[in-house]
Amino acid sequence: MPSLKADLHVHTNESDGSLGVEETIRISLEKGLDILAITDHETTAGVEKAQILAKDTGLKIIPGFELSTYYKDQEIHLLGYYKDIENNRLQDKLNTLRNERTAITRHMVEKLNTMGLNVTWRAIEESASLNGVVSKSHIFYALWNNDTYNNRVNWEDLALWLKPGGMAYVPYEGNPFPEAVDFIYKTGGFPVLAHPGLIVDQTVIKDLLDYRPIGIEVYYGYWHDRDEKVAFYEKLAQRYGYMSTGGSDYHGFFSHIGIGDVLVPDTCIQTLKEYLEIDE
Repeated sequence: MPSLKADLHVHTNESDGSLGVEETIRISLEKGLDILAITDHETTAGVEKAQILAKDTGLKIIPGFELSTYYKDQEIHLLGYYKDIENNRLQDKLNTLRNERTAITRHMVEKLNTMGLNVTWRAIEESASLNGVVSKSHIFYALWNNDTYNNRVNWEDLALWLKPGGMAYVPYEGNPFPEAVDFIYKTGGFPVLAHPGLIVDQTVIKDLLDYRPIGIEVYYGYWHDRDEKVAFYEKLAQRYGYMSTGGSDYHGFFSHIGIGDVLVPDTCIQTLKEYLEIDE
């Protein structure tokens, strides 16, 4: 068992999670976490709040975020970990990315409307944070919270419609993977390939890892054949000499994996802390 307990991939309602930062910190403390990374999509809005709430509790907050990127017709997610996020260049870029991704979500809503699911954009915006990207998760939230739709939505069909290749899916091509990797490095962060086992076309992974040295999220709970995939990506990380990370990818009440439920080895935690020059 690790001597340090960490979760390096957690979302709050500052992006597409269902829980606020306060509740996220409370659960993290109850679970006995030593280190928590807040990795909301295209925003760091919850990080400062988390750091204030965790002060003097013994829980260390690592600032981070998750980006949607694009490579060879594939949606690739990239985590960025930082010591300092007070950086105008970083924040300006995140703001641009939020606006671009929100526009894509609006296009998906327009497609759903033509398919007979007449949910309003206002309802979707109301389910999102003012500081975060409006994503397809907020479409689910808006429908879930509306009694008119809740009882007659086929949630499995909706999920399929909004997945890559689905009838209402619109690809986001505005953030090419190589540019996103470069951007994280240039703004003082460390990029990590998020949940590689969820990438549809596994043949692109070698290209992604060959571009520049990046980390790999090895310890993850959502994919099928979990133990087999963890073992595979452990070997891949060892072979290429990249940093390994892990986390729950927790989004809230509907998540199958809870905060702190994915064990992350001490070596991964210490390597990331040393790279970012984060003190105890």
